[in-house]
Amino acid sequence: MADAHAVPVLLVSGSLGAGKTSLINLLLGADHGLALAVIVNDFGAINIDEAILAATGQPIYGLKNGCICCSLQGDLLRTLASLLSLGRPLDAIVIEASGVSDPRGIMEALFDPVLRAAVRLDAVVTVVDAQEHDPADDLWCAQVRAADLVVLSKTGQTAPASVAALRARLGEMGKTLVFSADEAGGIPLDLLFARTFDHARPSGADPHPLITDARFTWLEWTASGPVSLPRFQAAIGSLAPHLARAKGFLAFRERPGQGFLFQLVGRRASLTPSDGPDQGTRLVLIGPTGRFDPRRAEAALDTTTRE
Repeated sequence: MADAHAVPVLLVSGSLGAGKTSLINLLLGADHGLALAVIVNDFGAINIDEAILAATGQPIYGLKNGCICCSLQGDLLRTLASLLSLGRPLDAIVIEASGVSDPRGIMEALFDPVLRAAVRLDAVVTVVDAQEHDPADDLWCAQVRAADLVVLSKTGQTAPASVAALRARLGEMGKTLVFSADEAGGIPLDLLFARTFDHARPSGADPHPLITDARFTWLEWTASGPVSLPRFQAAIGSLAPHLARAKGFLAFRERPGQGFLFQLVGRRASLTPSDGPDQGTRLVLIGPTGRFDPRRAEAALDTTTRE
C-alpha cells in the first residue's frame, strides 16, 4: 500500500482534443491554495500542451511519444523521481495522458514498487467531448472505464438532448460522478484532491486488451520563419478530412510580430493569438493509420513557406 504521506496523483485522460489541457489550466488557476506540478505526456516530440501550460508559471514536465508503453514507463518513473527529489513541497501531481493512450498504462507505471511509497494514484478523471465522441470506439471506452470522475466539455455548444443521451450512456457504463466543465462550479475541486478513491494494481485478467497508439499516425512539422496564411488555410482545408487532431503554434507573414495557437478537433478549427512574439511554426498533425498520409501532409504544409 502507498504511504499515508505519499503525494497524490491526479491522472487526466480523454480523447484527442477533448479538453484535457483546458481542464488542467483551470486546475492550475483555481483558488485552492494547493502546490501542484504537472507532467504532460503529449504525442510526438513537439510537446504543444507543455508549451501551453508553461504560460501558467507552474512547474511543467513533458514526456514525449504519446502512449505510455514499456519504453516510456521508464521516462515517467524518472520524471516522477526527479520531481520528488527537488525538495519542493507538493500537494499533488497532475499527469495529462496523451489523447491516444489507454490510461491503464500510466496506472500500471504508478504501482512501481520504488515509487509506491512516494506517490499515490488518487483519482482518474476522463474528459469527454460532448460534441465529438464515439461510444463504439474501443479507446474511448477504455478511457471512460478507467475514470473515477467524468468531466464533460463543450456542453454549452451541444444540444441538451444530446448531452442527456451522453449522460445516460455514461450511466450505463457505471459512471455516476459526471460533471460539466461549462457550468460555474461544475467541477468539484475538493473531490478531485480528496483522496476519495482507492485503486488496485491493474489486473492481467482484464478482459479488455491494453490499447496502443499503433492505430494513429502523426506528423511533426516545423518552419523557422513565418508562413503564408492563405496557403496554410488551403493546406489544412485539404488535410482536415483525414485528421483526428492538429495543434501547434504559428507565425504568419500577414501578421508580423504576432504568434497564433492553432487547434483542430474533428470538424472544429480555431486560430487564436498566443502570448509572446512570433517564434516560427511548430505543428503536430494526428490521423488514423491508413487514412492520414504524413508525406502528403508534409508536402501540403511545405507550400506554405514559399514566397
